[in-house]
Amino acid sequence: MDEARARELLAAAALSDPGGLAGVADAELLALGENAVFALPGTAHALSDGLVVKVGRDATHHPELFERAEREVAVATWLAEAGVPAVRAAEPKPRLVGGHPVTVWHRLPAAERPAGPADLAELLRRVHALPVPAFPLPRRELLGGVERWLQLAGDAIDPSDAAYLRARRDGFAEAAAALTPHLPLGPIHGDALPRNVHVGPEGPVLVDLETFSADFREHDLVVMALSRDRYGLPAEQYDAFVTAYGWDVRAWEGCAVLRGARETASCAWVAQHAPTNPKALDEFRRRVASLRDDDPEVRWYPF
Repeated sequence: MDEARARELLAAAALSDPGGLAGVADAELLALGENAVFALPGTAHALSDGLVVKVGRDATHHPELFERAEREVAVATWLAEAGVPAVRAAEPKPRLVGGHPVTVWHRLPAAERPAGPADLAELLRRVHALPVPAFPLPRRELLGGVERWLQLAGDAIDPSDAAYLRARRDGFAEAAAALTPHLPLGPIHGDALPRNVHVGPEGPVLVDLETFSADFREHDLVVMALSRDRYGLPAEQYDAFVTAYGWDVRAWEGCAVLRGARETASCAWVAQHAPTNPKALDEFRRRVASLRDDDPEVRWYPF
């Protein structure tokens, strides 16, 4: 989904609710990845002074994408009731527009500073202290998107690389199924990175709730360990994360398995952008080569 298609869907959503979504012609594109995220200027809405609209990928052949949007809205409501700082939904359910899930959110105030690893750790402590909600949360299917992303990559990537990642996925899925956690099972964010924390006037809040799951709490901690090793997170910032959370996941024997699974998923995620973006193809090739060479310290770059 490119920006032009996302804007078409945003306009269609506005036509279905002329009084609720105004100003879509001047919407600001905030992000374009798994979702297209737009901020609506000067929005008048019954629940908010400003709105953000997320347009998801086509769910026509992937109904799990609409289910994920439904769950994300439900998670936002649950976190609000639990008093956990997080982005708040402005509508109780997602819309289905042209086969795409569309969700509407309260716009957050401007960030006062970038979020850091310690901000993330404090929020994770609060999430990890919660019991499971009344509605079901799935397991963290970290490798569940690999096939879809590789199919989207198509002929843009070497077929042998796709086959390698599929085999790697299967191997890590089997290894993960045999793990024994150190922490109690329960709710997790699922994509625990500082970029998914927004620091406003009232402090840090969680955003991007669509990967919330009920699984190993270690999933949320391995992300930052991988950031230290692969993405250039300074050691002192990782140490601040560990101190704020209270435990270093690298002490757990299962860390390497969850790390390997996440590396596999991250590599395949970049592949989906290869057909239209040469930089994505270069990054994909860098990542695959480092995995084939079993070199855990080759620098990867966020994409």
